[in-house]
Amino acid sequence: MGRTLVVKVTAGLDAPERCAQAFTVAATAVTAGVPTSLWLTGESTWFALPGRAAEFELPHSAPLEVLLATILAGGQVTACTQCAARRNIGEADVIEGVRIAGAAVFVEECMTEGAQALVY
Repeated sequence: MGRTLVVKVTAGLDAPERCAQAFTVAATAVTAGVPTSLWLTGESTWFALPGRAAEFELPHSAPLEVLLATILAGGQVTACTQCAARRNIGEADVIEGVRIAGAAVFVEECMTEGAQALVY
């Protein structure tokens, strides 16, 4: 396909529909073979922790833990450095496969030729 999708989700339990939309779009892209990077920022940073996605419920939405597993299996998941620090989340705390990185890495991904960024 040649294009990369970078999805930044800023919402968590505070805005469940927006959160689920971001995870759904990212998982759909991965399933379609699109190189995909999901960034967990703000309240969505909590989903970098084991078991947190399983606690998320939204009627008529795919389970967040299934969407996250799909993205981890075929894409990249990143928790924002500052967002993680504000929540006392460190590298040793996150799900295997989730990295913690900052704004410079986000900008680099977004500026890669052919990248499309979406923010939820």
